[in-house]
Amino acid sequence: MAVKIRKSRELSSSRASTGPIVGRSPKQIAWTRFKRNKVGVVSAIISVGVIVLSLLAPIVTRIIGVDPNTLHLDVLDVTGVPTLPHAGISMAHPLGLIPGTGRDLLAQLLYGSRISFMVAILTTSLTLFIGLVLGIVGGYFRGRVDAVLGRITDFLLSFPAFFMIVALSTPMVDRIQQTGIAKGNGARIVFLVFFLSFFGWPYFSRLIRSQAMSLRERDFVTAAQAMGSSNRRIIFRELLPNLWAPVIVFVSLSLPGYLAAESVFSFLGLGIQPPASTWGILLSNATRFVTTMPQFFIIVAGSLVLVVLAFNLTGDALRDALDPRNDR
Repeated sequence: MAVKIRKSRELSSSRASTGPIVGRSPKQIAWTRFKRNKVGVVSAIISVGVIVLSLLAPIVTRIIGVDPNTLHLDVLDVTGVPTLPHAGISMAHPLGLIPGTGRDLLAQLLYGSRISFMVAILTTSLTLFIGLVLGIVGGYFRGRVDAVLGRITDFLLSFPAFFMIVALSTPMVDRIQQTGIAKGNGARIVFLVFFLSFFGWPYFSRLIRSQAMSLRERDFVTAAQAMGSSNRRIIFRELLPNLWAPVIVFVSLSLPGYLAAESVFSFLGLGIQPPASTWGILLSNATRFVTTMPQFFIIVAGSLVLVVLAFNLTGDALRDALDPRNDR
């Protein structure tokens, strides 16, 4: 008995010394888990840094002292390869010069990333909006509404998206230009954003639909219905705030996917065209000089791989941090 009393006193004193137990919100718990993932933190820093450098490309290039449009034709040989040592890599040109034009590679990467990120961000935002709205509507109302949306989703999922975009690229870009919506590369950007979103939202909609159907049966939704809350209030005040976790993960994983997709279509000549610069165009140019100037190809391809990998690792870290079963 005395031993139990002594242990009880020791436990009480240890609790008193550690202070009161402070509750943490789900966001605080997720942030704590995320900070423990060192790879995820480094990947997030790289991802945010690349986006900031892309947005501030004019300022960054001015500070470094490089210009994306200046030609250095006097240092190119008859094949277009720079005659300078190390392919022109120096303090004046940190990543060297682009063969064929002699433009600064670092400046072209920074300016090219602006278009690539613009397409990726616009496509992700449009895909997120359509998939979120239709997924919540189908999962909450169910019945005939869910059946109609489900058949539309199944119909779109049956299409080979890549081949459809390849086949429709030229006629749709011409139609966009004829209607006056945009011209030139602007029409190609509109085409890529629209069609990538058109074939991309069904996947996210399926995920949100399943989450909405699960949340619909929770007690807080039943209580809101019993209190006479409207469907609009339940959707925006009860369901939507509880779907932020899959939304964050979807954004972190879709952004690099669409970034790579834009690069692929520009590489194939179906996306943005010169004189504009994107990572896909730079990669397409690099393949022509892969044997005579491999540094050009390695830098461009390595930059694209690094950015896509950083975003994917950030998405994996966020998914693990937002998973309530992660600590088990």
